[in-house]
Amino acid sequence: MKILCVSDQIDPLVYSSSIKTRFHDIDMVLCAGDLPLDYLDFIVSSLNRPLLFVFGNHNLESYGRYRRGLKDQRRDSCRGQDTADGSRGSAGLTHAGSRVCTEGGLIIAGLGGSMLYNRGENQYTEGRMFLEMVKIIPRLLINRIFRRRALDILLTHAAPRGIHDRDDPCHRGFKSFLWFMKIFKPRYLIHGHIHLYDLADVRATKYRDTTVINAYSQYLLNTEAFE
Repeated sequence: MKILCVSDQIDPLVYSSSIKTRFHDIDMVLCAGDLPLDYLDFIVSSLNRPLLFVFGNHNLESYGRYRRGLKDQRRDSCRGQDTADGSRGSAGLTHAGSRVCTEGGLIIAGLGGSMLYNRGENQYTEGRMFLEMVKIIPRLLINRIFRRRALDILLTHAAPRGIHDRDDPCHRGFKSFLWFMKIFKPRYLIHGHIHLYDLADVRATKYRDTTVINAYSQYLLNTEAFE
């Protein structure tokens, strides 16, 4: 399976009239936050592929609608959940924040937001982020029993502590992500939030059983390459 991962920066190779030619063999798109929904709509309408996303700490104009919920309940690809949170409020987009989804045979969980640094929206202390994890743990345990694995991909905005993160309060990673990877062993953790200005910067790092990937701008993930 080939996955287009995007975050934080509108990439001219993606936001282009040649997107259908360049990314014709993509099976799925994952967005790790801080991109406008109009950009995600363009990707979905151009490629006609499912797109799962989490919110970051910017581009939060629609965050309240997705977070607080819509009046009309609907079912979506997030396994076993009747939702009223606007998870498919925009055609073709699935909000995966604090939820567990199944798409293309992959189990994907999402944890959006960044470390608390100015009391803005979608910012978390370590304790609050752990509470977000608690919301999805029951589904992960059920997956482990009946599907022999908890999940395949953890989609986040922030990085794990000590992996790709920075020292400043805004870009510091979450220690709880390290605990999560140790316990639930996702094959990949895909994050954004950490901007890259050098092509030589590290994009993928192995931590225990998980490959941690920085999706800044765009990154092509071929899952077979890591098997």
